[in-house]
Amino acid sequence: MNDVWFRPLVWMDYRLAVLFTVIIPIILLIWVFVQKAEAMQRLIMIYWRVSSLLLISLYLMIGEFGVSFISSLMARILIPICLWLWVDINDEIEYQQSGPLKLIFTSWRWAVSIYCVLGAIASLPFLGCAFSETAIKTPYCRVWFEAPLLFKEYFHANSKPGFLGFLGIISLIVYVLYLSYFVLVKLGKQGRSAT
Repeated sequence: MNDVWFRPLVWMDYRLAVLFTVIIPIILLIWVFVQKAEAMQRLIMIYWRVSSLLLISLYLMIGEFGVSFISSLMARILIPICLWLWVDINDEIEYQQSGPLKLIFTSWRWAVSIYCVLGAIASLPFLGCAFSETAIKTPYCRVWFEAPLLFKEYFHANSKPGFLGFLGIISLIVYVLYLSYFVLVKLGKQGRSAT
């Protein structure tokens, strides 16, 4: 597997994902609740619901399921949408008094959106891994499983990859059902308003 030239880029992508999609949002979550910034609270909670697809994708990759490549791409598409879709939240944040929280929150929204869009574009060549049993066994595809398997060793050392992948499949089914309900029912009723 040492012949994959883009391995450092894959690992860099995982590191950036941890920074932009986990660490900074956790800090912002605490900060917006301490500051009682209601619009930002609503948006960060929406973000966490949508970005849970990244965690589901991680567990699917531990199980080495091809669908993980699709769910990861979809997460990267849905995250920027969820951060900018809501007209009422955008207006409240825009008209909120300037300060460090607003600056950092807005900077993070832009940064994570750009990261996700670029990541989605970069992951397009790997979609073939989702549809071919032969391709998924090649170093070209397997390099994407290295970081999730390391995560498994740190946090689930005594669990089997197949079981964790099964949890990922169950979670993905629940996620798709909830997203379908939201898109087909709730979005039609409330439009681009988050309230």
